[in-house]
Amino acid sequence: MQFQNNSRYFIFAALILSIIGFLDASYLAAEHYLGKIPPCSLIAGCETVLTSKYSAIYGIPVALGGAVYYFAAFILIFLYKEMEQKILLRLFFLFSALAFFASLGFVYIQLFILKAICIYCMASAATSTLLFLLSCIMQNIKKSSSVDEAR
Repeated sequence: MQFQNNSRYFIFAALILSIIGFLDASYLAAEHYLGKIPPCSLIAGCETVLTSKYSAIYGIPVALGGAVYYFAAFILIFLYKEMEQKILLRLFFLFSALAFFASLGFVYIQLFILKAICIYCMASAATSTLLFLLSCIMQNIKKSSSVDEAR
């Protein structure tokens, strides 16, 4: 019961972040398929990043992979909230770790190879980083509540 009280805020935050990430990544994927570049009013560089060779893998936009990740994260978190199956939390942690390290790579490419910044891409990197941190926190809460229950 203690886990449920402590974790509901983290679960809610993770659900909201996964929706935000999904909307951001879906928007970029849709713009890619429409052949449009989203407006980048704060920082110039979206066009450079979104038309670079790093923006797609075998013709599939990286943003589409992001949308799939955020959708899967939402489903895993939602199912975990409903069922409290440990495997769902572990899968969320693994997926969020992969997304976090992919985001690190994409941020590196933007800053040091392309020397251009896409604000939408950076928002996605921030979202995936926060989801990874939340998954770490949720894993630790679950572990500590399991230890408490065993005592």
